[in-house]
Amino acid sequence: MLNFSYRFVGDELFDPVPEDIVLRTAERTVVAADLARLYAIRQGLREGFAAVVWCDADILVIDPQRLNLPEEAYSLGREVWVQGPPDDLRAYVKVHNAFLVFRQDNTFLEFYIDTALRLIRAHKGLMVPQFIGPKLLTAIHNVIGCPVIETAAMLSPDVVRNILDGGGPALDLFKRRTVVTPAAVNLCGSLVTLGELDNQEIRAVIDLLRRQPQVLAK
Repeated sequence: MLNFSYRFVGDELFDPVPEDIVLRTAERTVVAADLARLYAIRQGLREGFAAVVWCDADILVIDPQRLNLPEEAYSLGREVWVQGPPDDLRAYVKVHNAFLVFRQDNTFLEFYIDTALRLIRAHKGLMVPQFIGPKLLTAIHNVIGCPVIETAAMLSPDVVRNILDGGGPALDLFKRRTVVTPAAVNLCGSLVTLGELDNQEIRAVIDLLRRQPQVLAK
């Protein structure tokens, strides 16, 4: 029988973050959160868990039976980000850190923490929200080819709205560029504060995908 433990982490997530990093990311707490999750994962591994899975609070698991954890030492989520006007839509295929898996004896976690710290401390000016998350991970992935959980996907605002509209070009492009039908999707709840989505849209797409998960089927 598989033993596991579930932990919901609140603002205590930031407790291990070095003070200078907290100050540097005061206007970009999402950057601090991207680093803080790595400390939480490290703590879980130090406690002896065979694997630690990080899952953002705004991830909707559509098909738990298909959300299988790879046997790789670590794995990242898959991002197919669709945006642009209807007549010039673009799909940017990346990786994301909203769903992460790290196992004992992986060598990537400490490298990732050290690289993130160095980048934050060396950066001048305001950081983009994805600075040490998808941007850094995608840059590394493009060079070394990190293991990816293709079923752990992400929906851009354009795709969310097409789902709510019953279809559209952004959703069609997402399906074409996605390798497999998603088993879980990150709904980008942080974009609500930026005005790119609203809470009503988030609630509506959750309800729709629970009732009609086939709308994302390949």
